[in-house]
Amino acid sequence: MAPSKVYLFDEIAKHNKTEDCWLIISGKVYDVTSFMDDHPGGGEVLLSSTGKDATNDFEDVGHSDDARGMMGKYVIGEVDVTTVPTKRLYVAPGLGGTSSKDDKSEFLIKILQLLVPLLILGLALAARTYTKKE
Repeated sequence: MAPSKVYLFDEIAKHNKTEDCWLIISGKVYDVTSFMDDHPGGGEVLLSSTGKDATNDFEDVGHSDDARGMMGKYVIGEVDVTTVPTKRLYVAPGLGGTSSKDDKSEFLIKILQLLVPLLILGLALAARTYTKKE
């Protein structure tokens, strides 16, 4: 048996589209592009596991022995485990990272969520006090 090809994580992470989808499961690299339409959970499930080690995602679902048996035909190599990040921040496709502007607007929203109810309560108490008949 010929030695399997070893891929770097960054190279694998580039294959994150419906027409080109690779996954890392238990140290092996799988090209699941041809399986996207046939996956019982849909292709989106596979796409959501790209760009990371998908071992936990795969195991958490509890795949059957038949599903595990099918995996062999999709193996294209192994991942160089030294290149896989230990923890990866999820960034939705096309969104990029957060900016300081996003952080400022989130802070403003939190402040408003606190102040608006207090303002309404204050107005209600003021209206009750000044409209009270003696």
